[in-house]
Amino acid sequence: MIIFKGCHFPTEVVLMSIRWYVAYPLSYRHVEELMEKRGIQLDHATVNRWVVKYSPALEDEFRKNKKAVGKS
Repeated sequence: MIIFKGCHFPTEVVLMSIRWYVAYPLSYRHVEELMEKRGIQLDHATVNRWVVKYSPALEDEFRKNKKAVGKS
C-alpha cells in the first residue's frame, strides 16, 4: 500500500498525473496543461517529483498482482 502522506493534492490527482506521464508519450508540461484544463493548478516540476518518488512503488504493487505468462 502506497501512502501519499504530505501531498497537497488529492490522491486521485497524483495517480492520474503519474499514469498520464507513464502510459502516454507526454512531457511533464503536457501533463501540467491537461491538469490546468481540468481546473487543477500544479507545476510540471511537481509532476516530475511525483513520478520519481511514486512510480517505482506503484510498479512494485502492480507486479505483485500480475499473473504469470506462459505457463500451460
